[in-house]
Amino acid sequence: MFSGGQQPKGMIGGGGQDGEDQEPNEIEELAKRLEAAKLSPEAAKVAERELKRLKKIHPAQAEYAVTRTYLETLAEIPWTVTTDDRLGPHTLPRARKQLDEDHYGLEKVKKRLLEYLAVLRLKQSVNEEVDKEIKKVEEELGAASAHSDTKEAEEAAEKAADATTALEEKIKANSAKVEILRSKRMVDKSPILLLVGPPGVGKTSLARSVATALGRKFHRISLGGVRDEAEIRGHRRTYVAAMPGLIVQGLKKVGVANPVVLLDEIDKIGGSNHHGDPSAAMLEVLDPEQNHNFVDHYINIPIDLSKVMFIATANSLDTIPAPLLDRMETIYIPGYTTLEKRHIAMQHLVPKQIRVNGLREEQVVFTEEVVGRIIESYTREAGVRNLEREIGSVLRGKAVEYADAKDAGHPEKYNPVLTVDDLERFLGIEKFEEEIAEKTSRPGIVTGLVAYSSGGNGSILFIEVADMPGSGRLQLTGKLGDVLKESVEVALTWVKANAYELGLTQNPGEDIMKGRSIHVHCPSGSIPKDGPSSGIAQAVAMVSLFSGRAVPPTMAMTGEISLRGRVTAVGGIKEKLIGALRAGVKIVLLPAQNRKDVKDLPQEVKDGLEIVHVEHIWEAIRFVWPDAEWPVDRKGVAVQSRL
Repeated sequence: MFSGGQQPKGMIGGGGQDGEDQEPNEIEELAKRLEAAKLSPEAAKVAERELKRLKKIHPAQAEYAVTRTYLETLAEIPWTVTTDDRLGPHTLPRARKQLDEDHYGLEKVKKRLLEYLAVLRLKQSVNEEVDKEIKKVEEELGAASAHSDTKEAEEAAEKAADATTALEEKIKANSAKVEILRSKRMVDKSPILLLVGPPGVGKTSLARSVATALGRKFHRISLGGVRDEAEIRGHRRTYVAAMPGLIVQGLKKVGVANPVVLLDEIDKIGGSNHHGDPSAAMLEVLDPEQNHNFVDHYINIPIDLSKVMFIATANSLDTIPAPLLDRMETIYIPGYTTLEKRHIAMQHLVPKQIRVNGLREEQVVFTEEVVGRIIESYTREAGVRNLEREIGSVLRGKAVEYADAKDAGHPEKYNPVLTVDDLERFLGIEKFEEEIAEKTSRPGIVTGLVAYSSGGNGSILFIEVADMPGSGRLQLTGKLGDVLKESVEVALTWVKANAYELGLTQNPGEDIMKGRSIHVHCPSGSIPKDGPSSGIAQAVAMVSLFSGRAVPPTMAMTGEISLRGRVTAVGGIKEKLIGALRAGVKIVLLPAQNRKDVKDLPQEVKDGLEIVHVEHIWEAIRFVWPDAEWPVDRKGVAVQSRL
């Protein structure tokens, strides 16, 4: 296809006198590389044309280097070279084992990847059967052609025409059959996944683990701060020092057409500016219906990206344009819970940091109690990055102790066991203090539940309500957000509207706030708090204050309430209940709509807490004070829970 021979005499070019010994060899070498690259038909046509041009250009001219670089790039792109997927009877168990070894939890992501592998394997079996049928038909076709040659030699001239026509029709029919069979081959369209979650939860390392499980090559492209469309699509060859874009460069680097490509931090890619819109350039790359014909400006030939498995990562969906988001399959990775962090630390982080710091496993005894204290008192994050840093700090301290004892000639004085009391020596004073459920209670104080916005952590939150002589004013403190303030107002309105049924006033027309004001406070005043999930706790706290009945201190509650008193679903149930268990809570009141979230809780939490579901605030009040008698019960007034 490609000819690397010398050009005709008298033509000034690659074979001229200046480079007579060297340049033709270089061109021949380039022609061989292009031949070996198995270019697509369109790329082969362009390469042949450019190679002819190259022979006519003098090596000293700038155009020579530009054309040669272009042809070298064409030769380096893996047009047809692929990694064989390790698909067999043991594919799925092996992939599951690989993913479980590398990452704890993340079941949704693992499930999606195993689904993809299963589909890939089934498609491969179908294609193998189709290939066998095609081979069989092609063999028949070859036999028919050979038979036609023999017959033509032997048959009489008058019969030859008829025989040839019949054979041609048979060959034509078989060729059509081959085309039909080829159309039955199943095309593999790799999924385009978007992993969304807070920093440090393992999105990037998960993509690498996927490549290992599939047995494919891995390439990472960092999109954070990319502001120029040309970085994605490449520069046109007319520019000086033009280069292909990041996608084509990645394919050149891995050398195969079906790698796993990680598009890291896709939410931080630049928007529209005078250099173009890089996020719009990604639309073609990430569209399974279009990316088999992706055109890089530098190459200017369609490249098939359909075999590439793209995995994008992001911390937030807010900055990703809607058309780009629509092209990806979004999988949310929540922050790790305390229990998950403890498991990750014991199974992965501690052994890794022991090796990194030059110690052996028998030289440091890291207990779950110590890891738990580091998680609760020294880190408050969704991922495990800071946890790994703190574990590293502790182990460096132990490494110093061991080295000192060894250098002093008394290694027996070194104590490998690490205790909770040692942590202050290595890490300083505790950075975070956990709220603990109180032993006693008084009217107006209720334990609520909170999930931190950083993800992965939850805790209890005390709600304190006090009254004083006044003019019916409501005062709110504790750095409360607008939604939380509105939640308190809804709770107060419901209590005022139902004061008579609650036995707080003597007659239905009496205002419970007449001559008094109330103050609602949430401790830890420096930490911003927001959200509607404390509505049920606010209402119960006000009933507790006005009725003089205390709420049991080991009981916590969460749920949004409406003006009718209905308790509606809230988020962060998993984190809140793990925080409640850690704080010593025994009973938790949850909205009935959150039953589905309780199913996903770790067994340890289900066993350690009594979980009660309520649909209406009246159900919660009756559960909190089961022995109390309410006027609404005596008079038989219908409960509003079905309104």
